[in-house]
Amino acid sequence: MRQRSLIAITAALAAGALTLTACGSRDGDKNSDSGDGGGGTTVTIGVDAPLTGDLSALGLGIKNSADLAVKTANKKNYVKGVTFKLQARDDQAQPSSGQQNAVTFVSDKSVLGVVGPLNSSVAESMQKVFDDAKLVEVSPANTGPSLTQGPDWRTKKVRQHPSYFRTATTDAIQGPFAAQYVYNDAKKKKVFVIDDKKTYGAGLAGTFTDEFKKLGGQVVGTEHINPDTKDFSAVATKVKNSGADVVYYGGEYPQAGPLSKQIKAAGAKIPLVGGDGINDATYAKLAGPSAAGDLATSVGAPVEKLDSAKQFVDDYKAAGYKEEYAAYGGYSYDSAWAIIEAVKKVVDDNGGKLPDDARAKVTEAMAKVSFDGVTGKVSFDEYGDATNKQLTVYKVDNGAFVPVKSGTFTG
Repeated sequence: MRQRSLIAITAALAAGALTLTACGSRDGDKNSDSGDGGGGTTVTIGVDAPLTGDLSALGLGIKNSADLAVKTANKKNYVKGVTFKLQARDDQAQPSSGQQNAVTFVSDKSVLGVVGPLNSSVAESMQKVFDDAKLVEVSPANTGPSLTQGPDWRTKKVRQHPSYFRTATTDAIQGPFAAQYVYNDAKKKKVFVIDDKKTYGAGLAGTFTDEFKKLGGQVVGTEHINPDTKDFSAVATKVKNSGADVVYYGGEYPQAGPLSKQIKAAGAKIPLVGGDGINDATYAKLAGPSAAGDLATSVGAPVEKLDSAKQFVDDYKAAGYKEEYAAYGGYSYDSAWAIIEAVKKVVDDNGGKLPDDARAKVTEAMAKVSFDGVTGKVSFDEYGDATNKQLTVYKVDNGAFVPVKSGTFTG
């Protein structure tokens, strides 16, 4: 996932922060609410996500799930001599806020890894800040291919930021996977493609369109919407007049829900299909009863159906979090645990303590991290992408998304 870049941080602030290195705080943190650990050195794991605003349902699930990983590590005394602490910051799904948060994380010498962000465009604004400081970042939700493989990823893959990793698969796979389902399984041949002009939405719509046309499908119309409005009546009329039998939307649920509702109200009784950005219970609430049959793809398999996730689901409920773990809960736990595993490797290799260049060593260790996580096997390829490429199609049924097919894109 997601959003358009606007980068504005003063050079003096960034330069000052980036001169700092992290080797963990040697004093225990009495204010941490992440459980008791092994004492000694405190290592902070940052979380950057939208904790307020339209996408907070996803962001709070990310924060809580990472918090659960931290508490679990401390309870198990998983890294001898290290107590983990969580520090969460709200980016409000805005690149400028994300970049400010990145500078703040870098300036805290105890931060040895950051989970997040949710939005691909926010990640674009943070990557260089983290990379310059050799501070590892693991996103549970970013799906923009260029984040790991460079702007020309279709023709020449180049890894630009070695400190960036992700546990979610990319839109290079998600868009075509959706196209194959829509064309081959749902038997839809004429699509109207809409996106919100953001990094995530436009990119996902593009990879869907390429594969849909390759399969023999027809694109009968395209449109871009302004995500700051809720009146999509003009677009809805265009969809009705186009003769489309399906709509593909690249974007997120705050706009997708009203868009679906207004398309149906205009007389086009056809399904809206989107990516992981609309896969949230809020979508059906915004779209109303007419959303029945709408589709969404999302990364991985449903957590509730994975044997590997049973402990996570039980522990999350037992922890009493007010919010659901939502679409990225399992991936957020695994992202935090990947950081914990990398820290453990560095500590074990350095005689039970953190070295002075801990950040660089943790980033180096992350490339070789491999473990059985909540979402299955967690490891990374040469670009920092997840080796787990599984995806799932969901359909709105009785006001909620239910899984209908899992698999991956086969080109």
